[in-house]
Amino acid sequence: MRINTIGNKSVILIVALLATVGFSQAYATPNIQHWETANGARVYFVAAPELPMVDVQVVFDGGAARDGEQHGVALLTNGLLAEGAADLNADQIAEQFDDLGARFGNSSERDMAVVTLRSLSEANVLDPAITLLNKILTKPTFPADAFERERNRMLLAIEQRKQSPGDLADEAFYHAVFDHHPYANLPEGSETSVKALSANDLKSFYQTYYVAKNAVIAIVGNLDKSQAEQLANAVVAGLPTGQRAPELPAVPALEAEKDIRIEHPSTQTHILVGAPGMARGEDDYFDLYVGNHILGGNGLVSRLSDEIREKRGLSYSTYSYFLPMRKKGPFILGLQTKNETAQEALQVLKDELRKFVTNGPTAEELEASKKNITGGFPLRISSNSKIVGYIAMIGFYGLPLDYLDQFNAKIEAVTVDSIKTAFQRRVNPDKMVTVLVGDGQSS
Repeated sequence: MRINTIGNKSVILIVALLATVGFSQAYATPNIQHWETANGARVYFVAAPELPMVDVQVVFDGGAARDGEQHGVALLTNGLLAEGAADLNADQIAEQFDDLGARFGNSSERDMAVVTLRSLSEANVLDPAITLLNKILTKPTFPADAFERERNRMLLAIEQRKQSPGDLADEAFYHAVFDHHPYANLPEGSETSVKALSANDLKSFYQTYYVAKNAVIAIVGNLDKSQAEQLANAVVAGLPTGQRAPELPAVPALEAEKDIRIEHPSTQTHILVGAPGMARGEDDYFDLYVGNHILGGNGLVSRLSDEIREKRGLSYSTYSYFLPMRKKGPFILGLQTKNETAQEALQVLKDELRKFVTNGPTAEELEASKKNITGGFPLRISSNSKIVGYIAMIGFYGLPLDYLDQFNAKIEAVTVDSIKTAFQRRVNPDKMVTVLVGDGQSS
């Protein structure tokens, strides 16, 4: 029976709007259930009967860190999954999802490759949507015309990055911080590496990393466990068992300070300062998280913003953050400022970092930060789409199933001394990468 397209689109729009308030009316941390499919995919499920919809994320350990010497292959492989599958071309895939009122998405980062689906939970909509998702995951065709088109698009994006001071700073920063580690290279690859790729390279990458044991399936929606088990099996049915991707190498600490200055004809200078920070799930994660919230992670009320924006007017915005990954991701501090004030702004940024590492936060700053973080926590899990992202992260990084249950308690347990200790152990202001990109900034 043909489904009424207009009706389903209207319903999915209403459901999507309702999803923004799905869990906020009665705040409670979700109950996460976990098991494996017969072919080895790890499944994480939260029942959410409040809305007639289902969110699915399938996450593979197949991000850019797995590129090897073929930089860009992970991103291009992921991008071509829905360009052809089984006997369907890209237009037919898009039309079928559209007819069902379902939303398909895909993305690739340094650690992971992701495929997503949002659908109504009615069987006559969900079942064909899952069947189509399974075709994309298990029978991609990587058509030659799509390969050439997407490769040319990536090459154009790489060329455009050369005109962006922010992109230039980001690229130089990652290369300097991670050196020969897989995290050093851009997920987009380089002009040379992308031009060297072939459709067969994508097929080989897909066959290695898009396997069941290398996958995490996160499901949130209007299902019971039995239905969720059937759905998970249907998503990866026919996917080879395979093996998990091998362990990534450790990220080495910086041995000395690095200062990189790149001349670029821009009216503002982009500044990045940082070093390897922490991996996901490390013991002092919450100390570093709360500490950074005070230092530069809380927008306009952080220390960096107060000193650089409010007191001196050197930058409209300045920030800092830890980006934990499977191995140590970066700790980054950044800002943009007028070319003529770049040195002053950089000095203030480094001075404030040094003071924070040496002295830590005040008790008043800590209390305000805790209230801000714990008070905003219900919004972090206020919709199905947010929850599915969290449980996908929990599954991918092997975090405890009670991670969300314990979040606020872990925040409350942070002290001034624990922040100070964690920052002094993790952050050495004398061994940081500094990148400046702007007019008149070349050394």
